[in-house]
Order: sequence, then structure tokens, then C-alpha cells
Amino acid sequence: MKHHLGAGLVILALAAALTGCGSSTGTTPAASSQAAGGSNSAAGSTAASSGAASSSPSATSASSSQASAAVDLKTASSAAGTIVVDAKGMSLYFFTKDTKDSGSSACTGSCMVQWPPLTTTSASPTAEGVTGKLGTITTADGKKQVTLNGMPLYYFAKDTKAGDVLGQGVGGVWYLADPSGAMVKAAGQAGY
Repeated sequence: MKHHLGAGLVILALAAALTGCGSSTGTTPAASSQAAGGSNSAAGSTAASSGAASSSPSATSASSSQASAAVDLKTASSAAGTIVVDAKGMSLYFFTKDTKDSGSSACTGSCMVQWPPLTTTSASPTAEGVTGKLGTITTADGKKQVTLNGMPLYYFAKDTKAGDVLGQGVGGVWYLADPSGAMVKAAGQAGY
């Protein structure tokens, strides 16, 4: 009887520990299931203080979105107006230092830690409500980065949940994408 009671307590403790792992704020089910998949250590600086740098919601949300077999873009309402988001509702950004139709990204090295590219395995990404032209470019590591009107699309590592637009206007060079493929320079205003 003692042996069965001890085993039951171990199982109960294990279940409680696993339940606690999935209850951190700002995570999505996809992010929780991909906790071991993202190694975005710099993006987890705030998460590092809580001891979860490699499983920060921003790193795992971006990783799980980047790893999806088919990219499905859609639109969403935000404080900056109607914007382009990925299938999970994560905001997507343009980098003003990129050159339209150049076939390459100006965001390399440590830039990619804070601004992970939106990647796909499809040569023809799909979209709902997005009127700009979709395409891909090849990243330095051989992946396909999604482009909108010839400009690469990126996530912002500090956006941890659908609807976050914390990257808007960062450094005066990062801007949300609107459905036509223009940069949203200010709330309700688009242009290059």
C-alpha cells in the first residue's frame, strides 16, 4: 500500500510540474509545443531573468511560424491600422535598409536574432486579404524568406503574442506591412 501511495504522489508531482510549464504568460499552444525548438538567446533577455531564455515565447512563436510547411499570410486590425500577419496572427515587418527586388536581406548576423525572417518551404506563399505580390528570396543559410512586393518580411523577437506591434518604428527603420505591401509609417499611414 505504501509503495502504491508513493508512486501516486510521484505521478501527481510530475503532472503538477508539467502543468506549471505550460502556464507561463504570453505563450500559445504552438509556442509551448515548440519550447525546445527555438534558440533565440538574445531575444530572451527578459526571459533569461525568469530562467527560460531558450524557450521565450517570442523565440518559439517565431520558430514555430518559420518552420511551418506552408506560409499563410492574412490581415489583422492593429493600433497602426490593418496590417499583414502570419497564420498565427504574429505581426510582420519591413526593414528600410532592404532594397526592393534585390533578392537579398540587409538584416544579417545579430540583426536576425532580434528580427527573425519569415521563412517558408513553399515557392509560392499563400495569403488571404493581402493584395501585394508575394515571393521568396534565399537567406544566407539557404532557407526561403517570404517577400511582399519584393521586400523581405520579418518578425520582431519582442512580439510575444498575436496582436503585438512592439517593433513598429524601432530605430526609425522597422515598419509594419500593410496588405498592399506598403510600409506603415504611422498609425493609419502607409508608404515607402
